[in-house]
Amino acid sequence: MSARTLAAMLIAAGSISLAPGSPANAQLPSPTPLPTPNPTVVTTRATGTFEVKLNPLAPYETAEAALLGRLSIDKQFHGDLEGTSKGEMLTAGSSVKGSAGYVAIEHVTGTLQGRSGRFSLQHFGTMTRGAPHLVITIVPDSGTGQLEGIAGTMHIDISGGKHSYTLEYTLPGAP
Repeated sequence: MSARTLAAMLIAAGSISLAPGSPANAQLPSPTPLPTPNPTVVTTRATGTFEVKLNPLAPYETAEAALLGRLSIDKQFHGDLEGTSKGEMLTAGSSVKGSAGYVAIEHVTGTLQGRSGRFSLQHFGTMTRGAPHLVITIVPDSGTGQLEGIAGTMHIDISGGKHSYTLEYTLPGAP
């Protein structure tokens, strides 16, 4: 399976968070507990669409049996988030059809509901025999400018070949 095919499968799968007790989650070490949320902090939701271009890059491991891939990410966001992102994705395939994984980091630059700046997104995606699991998190303390202090998660939906996002986030000083 090519890296492009693997990436397309994982991205096309959409967004389903890892549930406690799921096989993929059971293999992960326990995360460091997050600080107790401030009850006065309000989560804001931003929605819109995006286009994505994935381009193959030279893989780090070239043995055919490795089933590894590497791609560049180039996105254009529209809606509550107007901006662009650049990033890199690493993929790993499997001999079992429909099973694969990817990790990615992308740097988003733009305006989020009127506030400009930059932040980073971290992706963790797996597909187990066709069942997708995708978690996209804002990298802690990656926000700059008017987006300094941003925290949250992004969910992706692909329907009819069109990509849309929902970004649930907190931001100091946001209404």
